[in-house]
Amino acid sequence: MTADRQPQIVRTQVGIVGGGPAGLVLAHLLHGQGIDCAVIEARDPEAIRNTHRAGILESATVRMLADSGVDGRVLSEGHEHRGTTLRFDGENHHIDFQDAVGHSVWLYPQNEVFWDLARACERDGVRIFWSVSDTGVHDVETQDPRITFTDAGGAPREIQASIVVGADGSRSMCRKLIPDDVRQDHFIEYPFAWFGILCEAPPSWPELIYANSPAGFALISQRSETVQRMYFQCDPETDPEDWDDRAIWARLQECLSGPDGFRLEEGRIFDKTVLRFRSYVCEPLRHHSLVLVGDAGHTVPPTGAKGLNLAFCDVRVLAPALVALFRDGDGSRLAGYSEQALQRVWKAQNFSYWVTKMMHARDGESAFEQKRRRGELAAITGSPYGRAYFAESYTGWQDQKYVRYAN
Repeated sequence: MTADRQPQIVRTQVGIVGGGPAGLVLAHLLHGQGIDCAVIEARDPEAIRNTHRAGILESATVRMLADSGVDGRVLSEGHEHRGTTLRFDGENHHIDFQDAVGHSVWLYPQNEVFWDLARACERDGVRIFWSVSDTGVHDVETQDPRITFTDAGGAPREIQASIVVGADGSRSMCRKLIPDDVRQDHFIEYPFAWFGILCEAPPSWPELIYANSPAGFALISQRSETVQRMYFQCDPETDPEDWDDRAIWARLQECLSGPDGFRLEEGRIFDKTVLRFRSYVCEPLRHHSLVLVGDAGHTVPPTGAKGLNLAFCDVRVLAPALVALFRDGDGSRLAGYSEQALQRVWKAQNFSYWVTKMMHARDGESAFEQKRRRGELAAITGSPYGRAYFAESYTGWQDQKYVRYAN
């Protein structure tokens, strides 16, 4: 920001750094309750919409989108999954979520969730500044924090708020504003990654397949009737350009092969990527006037389908806390935000870590480890209590009170 130009001042109650799904759903809910907010985002909305991200939505996440007045495409275009399949020993073992716990999940890409929220915010007049640069957050240890940035037209701006929310993703700049002697960073790196593809092919199976095999892990997912997303386990240093279509399909078919003769539907691969992952939690999630939500405060491996859902869980705690603060002058709920949100975060971390360890093969593992894992998978799929534990964790624990916000 140039020193010879005075910034244009934007005054608001809540300034939100990050216009992904976490930031937008918070802005949408607050605006619907008459709480003024402003959002900044470094990216262009079309770029975010065209960044392909998988998405399994818990039922509470779907309710948040539907009940709060967001365009209901998740219900009309999303796909309800009433169960999932764990495949091992070359055979499918189905876990019926509805039978086990009475809940479903929905397959609906994260970039489409973003687009629904962006359109709802635009429709309702939420202030969003896209394609910003030179972002800085200041004075978070005071009651008058500020966000400075340069807008898309090159003009310097400053948001003056009472609360700043960091929703700026896993490389969060806001998180680093919590002093080192206050912030605790908990994380582990995993020794494997996922090689992901998008391909033109019909679905190979009506729901997700999580496959464990001697060739490693594979996940078979869907996008539409003509486009599918699939992954297989790989080394984190893998270069996707080293794999041609024939080699990719050979590995995927190997991971899914078995005595039942199951085969994947193949087609043209038009996107390849290697997805590294780790588990991370920042404690605390609040420091004076700064609050963290979503990936800014925690990340999980994608195996347990918890990333986006955890962000929405954060917002389910934070939104009513901010409403209580600004509408009723009650700051007690905001004071308890970090502790309450982290209870759910650590449950999700445990589930994601457990499923990741259970489903993936590790280099150099012994026959004992392989057979132990097989026993674990059999114990889960062969018992109604094992299936219920998996189903409850996967579909989202129904222990967090859901506050319905209707416009």
